[in-house]
Amino acid sequence: MATRNFELQKLSHDTVRIYFEGTLIYIDPFQVTVPQADLIFITHDHYDHCSIEDITRISTPKTIIVAPTSCKERLAPLKKTVASIHYMKPGDQFSVRGIPVRTIPAYNTNKFRGPGQLFHPKSENGLGYILQLGSRTLLHAGDTDATPELLKEKVDIALLPVSGTYVMTPEEAASAANEMKPKLAIPMHYGAIVGTKEDAEKFRKLAQVTVQIMD
Repeated sequence: MATRNFELQKLSHDTVRIYFEGTLIYIDPFQVTVPQADLIFITHDHYDHCSIEDITRISTPKTIIVAPTSCKERLAPLKKTVASIHYMKPGDQFSVRGIPVRTIPAYNTNKFRGPGQLFHPKSENGLGYILQLGSRTLLHAGDTDATPELLKEKVDIALLPVSGTYVMTPEEAASAANEMKPKLAIPMHYGAIVGTKEDAEKFRKLAQVTVQIMD
């Protein structure tokens, strides 16, 4: 989707590319090539979200990276090759390149890798990001279930994971969208490692808000 001074693309998996007033932003770059980024936001330390190969490929000495503290070790080699790296935790509010940002926790409540072991525990401080882009508020929910923190957010654009297994199922994501009531919901987290476009279509069918599938 694009308007004057604003362009949004959902790329592979969880990756989002945003162009806003001359600033090129990536969230969770994975399997990307060009162009180079001014801002990179990372939601958590899993390889398909904090991909050093991809981050390195699109970084320049002017790039600013924002990430949770769990990514410190993985991002350490980039410390001298980018402008700065800022480590955040859930509930932080800050501004970067003139863009107000707020973080919310991203975690599982019912997706388990084994008995009592969640794929994304709350204790690991995974992040969702809310960006204020002019008059628009945009939420990238990260890898999450329909948590109480997520459901209370009122935003214009909500990017929500729909693949199940590690994140919300299409049914759970649709229920979340129906409660949050964004002006636009965009499904993500499918088509690369887990999930298919059918999950996105199921989400669109069940959601009672405007949905745009971006592939």
